Amino acid sequence: MMRCQRDASQLCFLGLLLLAELLYAAGLGVNELLYFRILSPEDIGYIFSAAPARDFGGDFTCSYDEIFLVPAEPPNGCSELKNKELIEDQVVLVERGGCSFVQKTRIVEEAGGKAVLIADNASDNDSQYLDMITDGTADRPSIPALFLLGRDGMMIRRSLQRHSLPWAVISIPVNVSSLASFPLQQPPWTLW
Repeated sequence: MMRCQRDASQLCFLGLLLLAELLYAAGLGVNELLYFRILSPEDIGYIFSAAPARDFGGDFTCSYDEIFLVPAEPPNGCSELKNKELIEDQVVLVERGGCSFVQKTRIVEEAGGKAVLIADNASDNDSQYLDMITDGTADRPSIPALFLLGRDGMMIRRSLQRHSLPWAVISIPVNVSSLASFPLQQPPWTLW
């Protein structure tokens, strides 16, 4: 997978072809988990898992070594985002509820976000992934949309609030099969 620069705005056709070949060769389906690592703040410096949307949204065509994970304002991401200036070319964290997964993804895409992580609004959910499916509309956002466990979303937001930070710095996606220390880098509150 290609590495993207933080300010890269164009997709590379060669990268798309390479990604398609890798996914085909690996036999990965749309319901496989994707991983990301929080680099900062350090108190949540773990590797998290997220489930890609089942039938809408795009795929990551490159990896981001350092990109911001910006919590949406309003948190449910169901109306125009008030912190649009922070969201452009970044990954956005929204909460489940209030509108469809497709609508949340479209709003983030229209604000210029590179991808959206939709955290379950059940903050005690530390093991149950939901299938994010279309809402019956013809709307098909093209940015990656991922479902994040509620406990993970809550812990990320809580850490950002505690440190008075507007975002976390993350790497996404992360290939965990190449990390010998992967089991030691998982959140201690999540069942794996």
